[in-house]
Amino acid sequence: MTGPVTHRKTSARREAAGVLADGTAVDAVVLANANGVSARILSYGATLQALIAPDAHGRLADVVLGHDDVAGYERTRAFFGSTIGRYANRIAGGHFTLDGTSYQLEQNNGPNTLHGGPRAFDQAIWDIAHIGAEIGEDTEASVTLTHLSPDGEGGFPGEVRASVRYALDADNNLSITMTATTSRPTVIAMTNHALFNLAGLDRAGDGAPQGAMRHRLTIPAAAFTPVDADLIPTGELRRVAGTVFDFRAGRILSDGLRDGTEAQIVIGRGYDHNFVLDKGLTAQPQLAAVLEDPASGRRLEVLTTEPGLQLYTANASDGRNIGKRGTLYRMGDGIALEPQKFPDTPNQPAFGSARLDPGQTYRHVMIYRLSTVRHLDR
Repeated sequence: MTGPVTHRKTSARREAAGVLADGTAVDAVVLANANGVSARILSYGATLQALIAPDAHGRLADVVLGHDDVAGYERTRAFFGSTIGRYANRIAGGHFTLDGTSYQLEQNNGPNTLHGGPRAFDQAIWDIAHIGAEIGEDTEASVTLTHLSPDGEGGFPGEVRASVRYALDADNNLSITMTATTSRPTVIAMTNHALFNLAGLDRAGDGAPQGAMRHRLTIPAAAFTPVDADLIPTGELRRVAGTVFDFRAGRILSDGLRDGTEAQIVIGRGYDHNFVLDKGLTAQPQLAAVLEDPASGRRLEVLTTEPGLQLYTANASDGRNIGKRGTLYRMGDGIALEPQKFPDTPNQPAFGSARLDPGQTYRHVMIYRLSTVRHLDR
């Protein structure tokens, strides 16, 4: 479907988004509702390129980091808004064993494999399979994208058929449903890697460094998974009480980053850690995080069916990555809240299972819920 689809309160349209270096065309689908909220999704990486949201006074702004054109995504591979797979986060040594067979993956993060390796879902051209709304869902606009990952890609076993469905409803919920099937036993964990700045990107480069670090974050998690020098979980589930990892009652992000005595912050050069959500693995999406910007009044809730949430404060951004409107992204300009299975789960059975067998369907549902508040206290 190529033409616009409009319902009472939502709409969807397809448009050209540019070409890659080899001339491959990339398309985009824009989902919008009557409240001014819209999401632009690229076929390259099934990427959330833009998310427009009103502040407490109704002023609209883009709240996700990224690039103005597809060349930026291809050039930098910073995962801005991308669909991550086959396995989100790190696998130690790029290696795991399944049913007695050892698999060596392609490495791209020192000795480890990060976000699927050097050839992964975020670099693929996804097929736009459907645009519109399911029967009866006349207040929800959606796009479904599909991708076939061949057996052995990146070292992973099994031919994997993956699908991502973005849906925006009239109540400002952007849901992302990720599914996958496989031809052979394999491991899989998918997520979205949006980095948020709720102040709005028109203010991200206005001379206010680390603007997103003034956001207030709440995470309902009594424990997190500390990491070693290679950012691989040690296997410990450490209690957050009394540490800068305690977000249960909400805290300003920069407060924790100022604590130079916390070894985990030093190792990660900021927050780059998985939180053990109190809710665990659930059949339906439940609350994983609340992010609030006191200045604009924008509020974002993240819900998920997965048991973990990776908090990442864009620690690798050093001012050399040119983003939207020529902004040079720096550490702290955006915050990633990535619902996921725990990092390195294929090597750490105590973390659960990331296994997917033929005949099964992997399914992860996450929701970005946008709203506003008038007054926020520290």
